[in-house]
Amino acid sequence: MGISERRRRESARLRQKIMNAARDLFAAQGYDAVTMRAIAKKIEYSPTAIYSHFQDKEALINELCSTDFIALASGFQKVGRVADPIERLRAIGRVYAEFGVKYTNHYRTMFMTPHPDFELDKKAIEKGNPQEDAYAMLKGTILEGIKAKRYRAGIRDADLVAQTVWAGIHGVISLEIAKTHDPWVDWRPIKKRIDTMLDTLVAGLTKG
Repeated sequence: MGISERRRRESARLRQKIMNAARDLFAAQGYDAVTMRAIAKKIEYSPTAIYSHFQDKEALINELCSTDFIALASGFQKVGRVADPIERLRAIGRVYAEFGVKYTNHYRTMFMTPHPDFELDKKAIEKGNPQEDAYAMLKGTILEGIKAKRYRAGIRDADLVAQTVWAGIHGVISLEIAKTHDPWVDWRPIKKRIDTMLDTLVAGLTKG
């Protein structure tokens, strides 16, 4: 390996280390409370090293969210070939929930941590392309079901359905992430809670 290649790899490793540290801190303390200096301290580098990779905290959150949304969308592609749009909707819900439960700090930063509006990397994510845009795939799946008359009469707004399903699954994930702080509740297994939420949503939205 040449010197230039070694330096490139070291730079990429440091960049990833910065992003991982920032994600953990944002999830634990909130975006506003975290400084670039705090991120540098967590990885035991100087602030100068951080600024050589990211112009400011906003640039850092932009790249974090872009990276994590790409990861989420790639997970959706595993179920994209499910032919039935209602079963595909269930599968999308499960993949989304599994992502949130497995990558809790990613999920906290993406959906549970207030931060400035971010700009997704348009070179990596094309808005409206279901192959890259997770929301577009969800909405497209719902539109298929509406066109096939699988939903109840009067349900024509794919965005409204998508956001309702999203909110339901988000609630399950949020409670799972927070449940360690509420030992008084006799929690049921997470898989059963996810499946019950999906069953309830689908039953309420589709024809019997």
